[in-house]
Amino acid sequence: MRANHSDIGVSRHRAIAGLLACAAAFIVPAAPLHADEPFRLCADPTNLPFSSDSGSQPGFYVEIGQALAQALGRPIAYDWYKSYFGKRTVRVTLLGKQCDAMIGLPRSEDFMGPAVIFSSTVAKEGYALVAAKGEALGGIEALRGKRVAVQFASTPQNLLASRDDIQKVTVLSPEEGMQALDQGRADVAFIWGPVAGWLNKTSYNDRYQIELTEGEGLSWDAAIGFAKTSTELRDRVDAVLPQLRNTIGELAVKYGLPTGEPVRFGAVPAGTTTGTGTGAGVVQIANVVATETKGDAAAPGAEAAGAGKEIFNGTCAHCHGPDAIQSERKIDLRLLRHRYGDEMREKYWTTVHEGRPAKGMPAWKEVFTDDQFDSIFSFLLTVQSESND
Repeated sequence: MRANHSDIGVSRHRAIAGLLACAAAFIVPAAPLHADEPFRLCADPTNLPFSSDSGSQPGFYVEIGQALAQALGRPIAYDWYKSYFGKRTVRVTLLGKQCDAMIGLPRSEDFMGPAVIFSSTVAKEGYALVAAKGEALGGIEALRGKRVAVQFASTPQNLLASRDDIQKVTVLSPEEGMQALDQGRADVAFIWGPVAGWLNKTSYNDRYQIELTEGEGLSWDAAIGFAKTSTELRDRVDAVLPQLRNTIGELAVKYGLPTGEPVRFGAVPAGTTTGTGTGAGVVQIANVVATETKGDAAAPGAEAAGAGKEIFNGTCAHCHGPDAIQSERKIDLRLLRHRYGDEMREKYWTTVHEGRPAKGMPAWKEVFTDDQFDSIFSFLLTVQSESND
């Protein structure tokens, strides 16, 4: 018996409907990415204005992370790790899958790419000009005839190095730069902006005006870093960041980060370097050190000393000063040979391996290899002083 066209049409309709029903059984409604899992944030527990494990004052980055977690519909958890361990911090925490995101990394493929991928920019951070309110601040010509506090081995120091009409007051940290202003030893401070803003807000009763600068090596886009395998999470974060622009702006004001139109400076003069000391480049942006030894094996001679210098300035300068320049004798590593003579290497080796916990120095044996320790020692040999002064 031959079926008529209407029977065929009904049969086809039912067959298609059945297939769609079967397919629908395998389609799960869209849901937040791992909604039942926490959004794990990498952060330094003692690094205000950026981060802190204090519930009452968590820091700029931590509060951004909290807002992100809420927007993603996920609870938040923290992986606390000291940022002055340098890129090792990123490798151990973010790339070690101990956390999902690290806020404040420089948005640059040169920073640990392609292992690390980035969100869109969350803030612009960099060096800033700090002066008494009402002081006219502008480009480099506005600093003529002034005493300017600049951080050692920083882009501002190099930028002003060739200007004999600007008196440089060298400091080792933003804290010292603010003190130079407060004590009348400098008219302007050209120092790391976020810390200057935080100190101005918390220690100087908003006494100073602070203007962010821009130019080569002076400012960078800060972003959120993810492991390269976390593209889906990165894309989700990028999708919600526009909703948080006002929140991020309010947090910048809360923590004193410089805002407004930046002052434009020209390029650093040819022949100068941007340095790797406190306050240099992405060290401050990411709050992780951007310099590290290239490989674990230390090469002999000058190459070993150079590798050791990179590690030292990336980690040890936090306490012992950039390039081991330190005015406090008890932690001045340029006096090791003077103190210990032939026992210098033995004392060094014991100290870096086991630390001196009672004096605040951690053990580093789980952080660096013996070859890296050797390269640091090679560097320290190049800076030893025989002076008793």
